[in-house]
Amino acid sequence: MQPGMSVSFVARQAGVSPSQLFAWKRRMLEGGHAAVQADEDVVGTSRVRDLEKRVRDLERLLGRKTMENEILKEALDVARSSPRTPVAVGSARPWSRSTSLTRQSAT
Repeated sequence: MQPGMSVSFVARQAGVSPSQLFAWKRRMLEGGHAAVQADEDVVGTSRVRDLEKRVRDLERLLGRKTMENEILKEALDVARSSPRTPVAVGSARPWSRSTSLTRQSAT
């Protein structure tokens, strides 16, 4: 673009409407100026929306995991505070393999 060229002429050469050029200029002045000052890239609106959705999803997942963690901590506290009943040796498996084989052959 050369100095003195009209917006309409430049828009015709680029195949866009003059209003589109003004919109791009406004966006560049609003967002581009701030990005240049912060030494950052200008990111498209759709990309920002996608990233915001991803952040919401991750925050929701974090909330679920935090709740699960709290539930498990409470269950652990309850399990630790309840009295334990001692189990006699051998009583954990009342039916041993030899007993079940003897009972099967008896029938």
